[in-house]
Amino acid sequence: MRRTTVTALVVALIAGLVGVALMPRVPRLGAQTTGDRDLAAAARSATPDPSGRRGLAIALVENGRIRTAGLGDRDLAGQPVEPGTPFEIGSVTKALTGMLLADQVAAGVVGPDDRLGSAWPEVTGPARDITLAELASHRAGLPRLAPGSPLGWARILWSNVSGGNPYAGQGVDTIRSAADRVSTDDDERGEVHYSNLGPSVLGHALAAKAGVAYPELLHARLLGPLGMTATVVATRDDDLPAGRAQGSRAGGRPLEAWAGAGYAPAGAGPWSTAEDLGRLLAATLAGTAPGADAATARFREDDDTRIGYGWFTTRHGDREVVWHNGATGGFRSYVGFERATGRAVVVLGNTDKGVEPIGLRLLGMPQREADSAAAMVLPWIGAGLAVAFTFLGGISLLGTARRRQLDQVTVLAAAVWAFAYLGLGHRLGDWSVVPAWLWPLGAGLSAAGVALAATRWRALPVVDAQVPWRRLLSVASSLGAAVLAVVAVAG
Repeated sequence: MRRTTVTALVVALIAGLVGVALMPRVPRLGAQTTGDRDLAAAARSATPDPSGRRGLAIALVENGRIRTAGLGDRDLAGQPVEPGTPFEIGSVTKALTGMLLADQVAAGVVGPDDRLGSAWPEVTGPARDITLAELASHRAGLPRLAPGSPLGWARILWSNVSGGNPYAGQGVDTIRSAADRVSTDDDERGEVHYSNLGPSVLGHALAAKAGVAYPELLHARLLGPLGMTATVVATRDDDLPAGRAQGSRAGGRPLEAWAGAGYAPAGAGPWSTAEDLGRLLAATLAGTAPGADAATARFREDDDTRIGYGWFTTRHGDREVVWHNGATGGFRSYVGFERATGRAVVVLGNTDKGVEPIGLRLLGMPQREADSAAAMVLPWIGAGLAVAFTFLGGISLLGTARRRQLDQVTVLAAAVWAFAYLGLGHRLGDWSVVPAWLWPLGAGLSAAGVALAATRWRALPVVDAQVPWRRLLSVASSLGAAVLAVVAVAG
C-alpha cells in the first residue's frame, strides 16, 4: 500500500511538472503603443487589470477632434495594434443597422411603422405584421436566435467547444425562413427583449426593399458617405480584412474569425477600426451622419435605460450616455457618447474580456459607475469551468480506482474522461480569473488516479458480468470523451 502511494505521488509530481509546460498562457496587455501617446496613457490608466487582454484600439472624440491610439499586440506573433487595425465589432453593428432604418425613413423609402411584409414580401408568416421600428428596438417579440433543430443547436455547441464560428453557413435564406416560421410572443411584443434575429431581419428587409444585399446598402448609405473605408462585412472567409487583429479567449486560446451573411446586420461578420468608428461617432454627435436620428431614445427598457433604433441611452446618476457594445468569439467592443459634454469613445479589444468600463472611464465616469457596467456573470462562468473541469475528472478517477468492485472497461472510461476534462478546462476556462497554476495540479491529480488504477489493472475482469450493460455504457462514454478531448486539444 505504501509503495502504491509513493508511486502515485511520483507520477503526480512528474505529470504536474509536464503540466507546467502545457498550462494555459494568459495574455497580458503589451507595452507597445501606436498613435496618440497621451490617449494611450489615459487608456492604460483606465485599464487597471491588463491580465486577459492582448491589444486595444482606442478613439476619443472631443469638440469634434478625433484622437486614436493602439495598445499591445494584435496577434500571437506580437504585431502591434494600430488605430487602423481591423477588429470584429459584433453587436455594435446593430446601431449601424438602426441608422440604416433612420436613413431610409428620412429618404422616404420606408416608414418606421411599415410592416415587415411590405418591405420584404417574401416573408409570409406571422412575423410579416411586425413593424420595422419594433425590429430596430428589440420590441418585436422575437427570440434571441432563429428557432433551430437539435442538429443546429448541436452545431452551435460544437463551435463553442472547438472555438469555431457558430454562425457559419447561415445565409439570408436562413433569416427569411426563420421569419416565416417564428411565432411572435404577444406578451413580449412592445417590450424590450434583446434579440439577434430581429436586427438581422430588419437589415435584410431594408436591403430587399432597396434591391441590393445588406453589405452593399450599408456601404452606399452609411459607410461610403462617412469615409469609413476600412469597415467591411465579411460574409465569407475571403472577405476578412488584411492586417486584422486575432481574437482569443481571455485565457489565451485563439479563436476562429466570424464571417457570414445571415446574422451580419446583428454583428456576425462586420469588422471596423477605431479610426472608422471615431468618424461615425463624431458625425453622429454633430447630427451629420446618415441616420443620426437613430440614436434618439424612443422606448423605455427600464428605469435607467431607453432605446432608439439600435442605440441604447443609459442614465448614470445625472449623466446620460448613448452607447452600444459588441461581443464575438474572441473580441469585445464598445462605442458611446455623451451629448452634454460632446465627448465620444471607441474601445476595441481582441480577447473576450469586456471593455465597457474602459470606455466609460475615458468618458470621465467615476470608477465605481464604470465598473458597474462590466458583465460579471460570464467571467465567473469561465472561472467555474476552469476549476470544475480541471479537477472533476481526476477526483472521479481516484474514486473509481479505489472501488472494490471494478472492471477494466470502467477504469478505461474514467481515465479517458479525466483527461478529456483536463482538455476542456484548458480550452474553455477563463484563466485570467483563475490562477493558471491550478491546471498542473489537476494534471497531477489525474495522473495519480491513472497510477492507482494501473496497480489493479491485471487483477480486474474486463467487464463486470453482474451488470452486462455497463460495458456498452462505458465504451460509449469513453468514445464520447475521446472526441471531446481531441476537439479541446486541437481546437
